[in-house]
Amino acid sequence: MARPLRVDIADGWYHITARGTDRRTIFTERREREHFLELLEALVNRYGVRLHAYVLMDNHYHLLLQTPRANLSAALQWLQVSYSMWFNRRHERVGPLFQGRFKSVPVDGEGSWALMASVYLHLNPLRVRGLGLSKAARRAEGLGIRAAEPTQIRERLRVLCDYRWSSYRVYAGYTSAPGWLTTAELLRRGEGRAAYRRYVMQWVTQAREPAEFAGARERWLWGAQAFKDRLRHGVRAVNREHPERRELRVVVPLARIVATVAAQKGERWEVFRDRYGDWGRDLVMYAARQHSGLTLRQIGEQCGGVAYKQVSKAVERFGRRLDTDRSLARLTRRVLATMTIGET
Repeated sequence: MARPLRVDIADGWYHITARGTDRRTIFTERREREHFLELLEALVNRYGVRLHAYVLMDNHYHLLLQTPRANLSAALQWLQVSYSMWFNRRHERVGPLFQGRFKSVPVDGEGSWALMASVYLHLNPLRVRGLGLSKAARRAEGLGIRAAEPTQIRERLRVLCDYRWSSYRVYAGYTSAPGWLTTAELLRRGEGRAAYRRYVMQWVTQAREPAEFAGARERWLWGAQAFKDRLRHGVRAVNREHPERRELRVVVPLARIVATVAAQKGERWEVFRDRYGDWGRDLVMYAARQHSGLTLRQIGEQCGGVAYKQVSKAVERFGRRLDTDRSLARLTRRVLATMTIGET
């Protein structure tokens, strides 16, 4: 079985989904949803991601986020582990809460693709059989085979507008945005709250969805062919069992990472390579973990015979420094910017 797409891109956009094991409920009551939102706030502050949209369903969640630091894997791992541990303690249970790894789908940050992805997220509370917006029902209405009753349309609008576990109410102008939710970019692309609200309502009342939503659950990216071509440039397909759902990793040779960091530092790699706690040494390991496709053990071997546990600690230590050292965070962004997809 092909594994989910996994690409860490500096300043990349992603549609994130994760589902409970065996489709079991992961939010059983209000307090659990509130705690997950608290964790989203911590995620933004801790990892520097930008959260543009979200929706929490009973047995899964959706996020639309951006990663200036190219740290998607670390950020989402922290989120799911933190919530799983809290949930398990609360319910006195053991074992995994989420079904495997989260799914990350790259989104074209240019044009309207991110805007379309946000609309797809926000319509999730309506994709249930009782509201007549299941897959089969949408197809029937779209073909004119059946029409929704006015009472059903009113109920759809009520559910959408009242659903408090989604960022739609913020985008529609029904409530103010929390400080950790970034809305300005998508509202600019959607020409304001009123236009965004009208656009969403259009699809609710017609029971049809944009053509771009077709196959959304199986898609491996949100974007046009040009974006797909840029994404493939500089990445390696790891899993070839399913050509449309491959795991992709940005592949940057360690030698290139070392040369870039050494140039920023103004020292030869051999000088600071074995200097414990040196930011240049830790940045090399951090960037290699994000972009080289190497394992912790391989990174350690190529960094002078460092044990893989020490590599892991160095990467974690550097990530914590980025949260408090703004100048180091800016330098790191400059280094990572030379290693993003599309560079040669």
